[in-house]
Formats: sequence, structure tokens, C-alpha cells
Amino acid sequence: MRKRLALFTVAACTAAVLVHTEGTALAHGSMVWPGSRTYLCYEDGRAGGGGGDLQPTNPACVAAVAQGGKQPLWDWFGNLISNAAGRHREIIPDGHLCGPTTKYDAYNLARADWPVTRLTANQTVTLRYNAWAPHPGTWEQYVTKDGFDVTKPLKWSDLEPVPFDKITNPPQANGEYSWQAKLPNKSGRHIIYSLWQRSDSPEAFYSCSDVQFGGGVPDTQPPTAPGTPVASAITGSSVKLDWPAATDDQGVTSYRVQNGSQVVATSATNSATVTGLTANTDYTFTVVALDAAGNVSPASPGVAVRTAATGACSVSYTRPSTWNGGFTANVKITNSGTGAVRAWQLVWDFPAGQTLTQAWSSTITVVNGKATAKGASYNADVPAGASVTFGFNAGTTGAVTDPASFTLNGSACSTG
Repeated sequence: MRKRLALFTVAACTAAVLVHTEGTALAHGSMVWPGSRTYLCYEDGRAGGGGGDLQPTNPACVAAVAQGGKQPLWDWFGNLISNAAGRHREIIPDGHLCGPTTKYDAYNLARADWPVTRLTANQTVTLRYNAWAPHPGTWEQYVTKDGFDVTKPLKWSDLEPVPFDKITNPPQANGEYSWQAKLPNKSGRHIIYSLWQRSDSPEAFYSCSDVQFGGGVPDTQPPTAPGTPVASAITGSSVKLDWPAATDDQGVTSYRVQNGSQVVATSATNSATVTGLTANTDYTFTVVALDAAGNVSPASPGVAVRTAATGACSVSYTRPSTWNGGFTANVKITNSGTGAVRAWQLVWDFPAGQTLTQAWSSTITVVNGKATAKGASYNADVPAGASVTFGFNAGTTGAVTDPASFTLNGSACSTG
């Protein structure tokens, strides 16, 4: 009998683990307009990090990282409870609505300086929700009551008793759910609280979007045109674009990057990386700005970009010195293509047990087991047919293994 009970217990626990794993692995998402705290802090961190590590500059985002680290930003789409099953008010205590688990607890901070999306009361808008992993379910959007104080912890009683918007299985395209909703008749600072309860699983997702409601007069004035984009980090399949920000009387909410009439990227900041491009091909990119009412600005001046030819780089990695507990590595990048590699970034695996201690002729960061080296001011570009070198020292607690592969600005390089 004891053996049967033990086997039953093991089987039940295994089943529970499998259900949880399936849920959290397959369904992720968060509100991207109006942006949730985790999403806007992630975008703020991307802008502050210049395309490398996340370095938020918004004070509330900085405070959240100080309390909970950066992983919740890398996982901005994973603010969930796997076994909620509609029991939101039962299992989430007051003060923890914006981050109901320990991982996201920092996003419950009661502060007035979270990133804010400006809205117009009573207006019909398009809500956008990231579909990191699509699943059927129902979304509910609540807004805080009149007189809500954002500097105090958010309680269930702070929300209006019924959602101002509710939808089941909204349309999904281009990695997002989007649907029309009429905003409530509010003014001033509020929080929009979004719940997504899956219908094929007990898993539910939560997000807080900080908003500022303006008057009920419709906004018909489009933003100004963004400035001319600047291209960098050009690879055979991608390019990074930065542009001077547009302005708007109510505030710019997002940007669209276009190649002709085709939208190839969207961003909440004045920076985006366009991917999925064809190698050795000419493109001309423009940018338009959007406000909360959906008004679209004139297009920016275009920037012409030719993607790199693939397979046009090689990397030589050597270890001239190895000792008990560390080693020195020298790296040589050779550009065998026909055009210069601008603002080079070399990425390779940095195994667990190795710790970067010093670098020269480059700046190296290590995040989640990946090392990214960027050139110094004097060797940031690699002319066609030329090479650059850099090196570093690392500590190690185990056997030293050499990297097997490298990518230069997103393109794989040969080794040897």
C-alpha cells in the first residue's frame, strides 16, 4: 500500500510539473499599448543600453531593477500565475496586483514616475497586446477609480468594479493581438489593469499600464515628421536605425519603420532594429510617428542602406597564455567583404565558470552566457580587406574551452 501511495504521489507531482511547464513555455504576453510597466522599462533599458545590456534611465525603472534585477525586463512578457484559473482576487493580495509573484514584485512600487502613456478620454483606440505565444482566452481591462493616488499601493478596491473593455479571442497578426476599445471617461493620472485568462489552461497574465487621461476633445493633430534615420550595425540580414524624435501636442506613442509602403519594424522609442532582410540588397527606410489617437506623421527623410554580403568575415581566436585559474585570449577579426563593417560587434558563447577580468582594444560585456565585444573609438570600423584585433583576460574555475562560433554584426564568421 505504501509503495502504491508513493508511486501515485510521484505521478501526480510529475503531471503537475508537466502542466506548469507547458503553460509557462507556450503562453507569454503583455500590453504594449498602452505599454505595461515591464514592457516600457524594457524599452527604456534598451534605449539606455545602446543595443547592448539593458540600462534603464527612467527613475522608477531604475528602482525596479535595483530591487528585482534585470531578468524581469528580459522576461517582460512573463508576468503570470500558472494556476490562477480565474481566482485573481482570491490569490493576489492588495498591493501586489502589478507583480503578483516574487520575480515581478518590484513593479508594485507605488511611485508617480513610471513611464506614462497619454490618452484622450472617451476615445476609441486600438489596444495592442504582445502575442509572444498565442493562446485562446479572455482579456479584461480595468481602470482605477476617480481620485486614485498612484503613490499608494494598488488595491482591488482602487479599480472600477467592471472592466471598461472585455474581449475573447481578439484578432492576432504580426506577433500582436489588437482590437478596438473605447476608453473610459477619466481625467488625470490612472492605471489600466489588464488580465488575460487563458481558456485552454489555468494560466493568467497581468500588467499595469500607467496612463494620463486628457480632455474629451478628439485629437486630430498628427505628430511632426521624425528626423533622418541613421543606420548602423549593418549585417546581411539586419540593420539598426536611430532617428531624432518626433513631437506631438499630446505625445508620441510609437514609431513605424517602413521600406516603401511596407512596415518592417515598430518601436516605442526612436530606435529600432530591422531584421529579415536579404543580403547584399539595397533598401531605403523611412520612419513615421503615431500618437495615442492613431494620427500618423509625415514620413521622415529616407536613409539608403545596402545589406552586407554573407560569409564575409573570419575570426582567429588564440590563447597565448593559460594558467591555473585564468587565461589570456587574443582575437583577430578579418573583413573579407567588399564594404566596410561599421560599428562592429562580435558575439560568442562565454561558458559558465569563466569570468571576464580585463579587456583591451574593445569593450566587452557578458550577459546570459554571451560575450559581446565592441570596438574602441579608434577601431570601431573594419575596412574591406582589413583586420582589427583585441584581447581579454578571464578567470576560470574549470577546464578552458575555446568558442566554436562567432557572429559579427549578426552574420556568422568562419574561424581559423
